[in-house]
Amino acid sequence: MIQDQSPPPVSLRESGPQRVPELLAPAGNREKLALAIAYGADAVYLGGSSFGLRNQADNFTDDELAGGVAYAHDRGVKAYLTVNWYAGGADLPGLESFLQRIAPIPFDAYIVADPGVIDLVREISPERTIHLSTQANSTNWRSASFWSRQGISRINLAREMPLEEIREVRRRAPVEIELFVHGALCISYSGRCLLSSAMTGRNANKGECAHPCRWNYSLVEESRPGEYFPVLQDDHGTFIFNSRDLCLLPYLPELVTAGVDSLKIEGRMKGVNYVASVVRVYREALDRYRDDPGRYSCRPEWLEELAKISHRGYTTGFIFGAPRDVAVEYDSRYIRSHDFVGLVEEVAEDGVATIGVRNRIREGELLEIIGPRMAAHHHPLEGMTDEAGSPMSVAHPNSRVLLPLPFPVARYDLVRRECKNVSPA
Repeated sequence: MIQDQSPPPVSLRESGPQRVPELLAPAGNREKLALAIAYGADAVYLGGSSFGLRNQADNFTDDELAGGVAYAHDRGVKAYLTVNWYAGGADLPGLESFLQRIAPIPFDAYIVADPGVIDLVREISPERTIHLSTQANSTNWRSASFWSRQGISRINLAREMPLEEIREVRRRAPVEIELFVHGALCISYSGRCLLSSAMTGRNANKGECAHPCRWNYSLVEESRPGEYFPVLQDDHGTFIFNSRDLCLLPYLPELVTAGVDSLKIEGRMKGVNYVASVVRVYREALDRYRDDPGRYSCRPEWLEELAKISHRGYTTGFIFGAPRDVAVEYDSRYIRSHDFVGLVEEVAEDGVATIGVRNRIREGELLEIIGPRMAAHHHPLEGMTDEAGSPMSVAHPNSRVLLPLPFPVARYDLVRRECKNVSPA
């Protein structure tokens, strides 16, 4: 355990005997936004159809952005807009038009990286709160102080920063601290990368990353074209760029006492199963720490839950200093123990659940149904019918089925089953 000598944290969430940070979740589309909120997010971040770093996600139209913010605010949840790409001169007219169109939408903050974009936001929406993206590469307290003087209220610190330096930012810079705690890591400096542009023409710094760091590579000597040599003794080639996924769940007390104001989960391009499963674990952990910090410990079932979703093996990244081989994943496959097969869409008064099927399910399979607050039930699939009431033995993706259940469930509960094989990247 790292010894903490930092002052008490300045936190946004004040309920209970111990302040804990805001839990900030990804919202790649309206469904994911609803799931993030249902499973316990304090705030969500979402993007328009362009000008963010996840342009390949579903994202939101201008009208959907307004509806998404209203949906969040009606439930007491904050909504932040990502405008964190790096604009070229030719991009500015389109960006200006976008910012003018969405100016009436009451976002709680914009997440921005480029000083030119910050300047444009100030011109169009001078009252807007601005959070600084990790793309801005803030790696020390002087950088944080500089941005604070520019009117930035919160900084997502670079993922390269160790815990001791995060504490120093809290001590010396008058700014809120946001930190990524879970999800995919980028091999480049704070996520700024030219590899995708060079290899595919898709600019990672404008939200179009092709993820070439996750491809398989082998070495070719120029006088032996066609002969491929793995850098490592591996039949599948080498994976010299692959990073494991970040997971700081076991170290929440250290982050809280370091003064982190917001814990951010990566994943706007991930599915609803990822969003719900990760948010519910971190929500449960934060609430237990808030209620009884002196007796808090990271529970094995929380880590087991995170192992069930698709991931690349977990690492603590740089939080405790420079990572060694533990930060590199020498396997091209994602790891997961469970398949996401459906989502509860409605529940009738008699307890019959309408399930939106996402992967094929068969009569007799053992299902796991999970909900917020770590609720979980196991149930053999039996008595399934179509919406007209006709019995079914198999249900295929994009269908809806009715399923009588002997325990209470609710809309947005997830349905999954144990799988035996891992999924290739």
